Amino acid sequence: MGIDGLMMEVEVDIASGLPAFTTVGLPEASVRESKERVKAAILNCGYGFPDDRITVNLAPAHIRKAGTGFDLPIAIGILAASGVLPGDDAARYVILGELALDGRVKPVFGALPMALAAKEAGFEGILVPAENAPEAAVVDNLSVYPVHTVSDAVAFLRKEKELFPEVCRAAAAFEAEDAPDADFSEVSGQMHVKRAMEIAAAGKHNLLMTGPPGSGKTMLAKRFPGIIPPMRFDEAMETTKVYSVAGMLPENRALMTRRPFRAPHHTISHAGLIGGGSNPRPGEVSLAHNGVLFLDELPEFKKTVLEVLRQPLEGRDVTISRASMSITYPAAFTLIAAMNPCPCGYLSDPKRECLCSPSQIQKYTSRMSGPLVDRIDLHVEVPNVEYGDIANGKPAESSAAIRKRVIAAARIQENRFPRSAISSNSEMGSRHIRKYCDVGDDSAHILQRAMEQLGLSARAYHRVLKIARTIADLAGEPGIGPDHVLEAIQYRSLDRKISGADRVYEAVAPYGTEKYSSA
Repeated sequence: MGIDGLMMEVEVDIASGLPAFTTVGLPEASVRESKERVKAAILNCGYGFPDDRITVNLAPAHIRKAGTGFDLPIAIGILAASGVLPGDDAARYVILGELALDGRVKPVFGALPMALAAKEAGFEGILVPAENAPEAAVVDNLSVYPVHTVSDAVAFLRKEKELFPEVCRAAAAFEAEDAPDADFSEVSGQMHVKRAMEIAAAGKHNLLMTGPPGSGKTMLAKRFPGIIPPMRFDEAMETTKVYSVAGMLPENRALMTRRPFRAPHHTISHAGLIGGGSNPRPGEVSLAHNGVLFLDELPEFKKTVLEVLRQPLEGRDVTISRASMSITYPAAFTLIAAMNPCPCGYLSDPKRECLCSPSQIQKYTSRMSGPLVDRIDLHVEVPNVEYGDIANGKPAESSAAIRKRVIAAARIQENRFPRSAISSNSEMGSRHIRKYCDVGDDSAHILQRAMEQLGLSARAYHRVLKIARTIADLAGEPGIGPDHVLEAIQYRSLDRKISGADRVYEAVAPYGTEKYSSA
């Protein structure tokens, strides 16, 4: 249920009467159909199938059962009730798997959450399809037995055959992490955008890029995963659980050690983005958990789709409610978005004339509501690259060099919140902001002027402080200085446009910050 495993008990009763096979306990169609697969698998493995009245009860009865993972335990239950194998031995293990008609055991979704549930319930071991064994073996202190056929399971439970527990070395999985496919050294110019991305990666801040077509927004976004800190084991486990439940765990990979990068098309529905269905499945925001969600051409997404992003951006999870259940999936992702300034894309281009009318521009940008923009920490403009930057041929700073600074800043944040549920500056609440984002009189005056002239909301004010805290961490400085606040304010460009005047420079000019006032 969601990404958590629940223990289900399969009870089988065989009584005298006309041949019948009844499954009770709120089974859905995929579970009710298991009787045909189970019967064929038992017969084709050479065992007798009872010509009596068979009743299968799936307990607890108030929870709706779905999926094909009940096939193998039902088959084992029938064979135990028939006296083929001792029932007490079968009850010592958690058993799951889908059956083919010839008795082969096929893989199922969600093996990792079910293995975790088996460990928590104190079971001796778990019998899983051979393809699911590496994934389930990630769980420590649990014997995971790979099963290829029904005969393997029966022989093991009758102690006629020895099955060797699967062994998974999680440390080796992290060591074998693939190098990023793309590098920032391949991107010419755009130093201010790379700086914004470095801040976003260090503090897990959301970022919005605005610029004309061909300026490199998508190219930059695809290189962002190369500078994010590596995943911790607990993050890898939680992300793997999401992909296991969704049936999207990469082949030959027992653990997700690389942060996911999801880039859905703008035609996606809100159910595809958030998750949904009669049995709610995770959407793109959950598949991007502990990774990156990239939304290219942001205003092209349906407005209703964009609005459902508000809750996961703020709460870092998403709850899907149905009449029979309510499921919560994790959704702690970093949002990287890109957009053109207008429908034709050349509103901010000094070399090409914009052909859009004011009403077209207003209609285009109005698809993004103020509350949604307010939840995006960093706003950065991406101009077209100059010829000199492209032709000079000098390699830019590599992703590895940027990543070193990002990792150092991330470690500072981990030490800042040692026994807390949060691990980055972007997750700080009001209490943390008051404790860790204290500013001096000069910085406070700058913030006051910025709020008055830019019309910053309270949420935007707090986001400026969080960004300033991350900038100070990248610089290795314990306190937030005026320079850090000034740079943070520069990344609220959409607030300047919404306020009707680009007057941030007046607010910062008295403090002599030429480095940022020309950004």
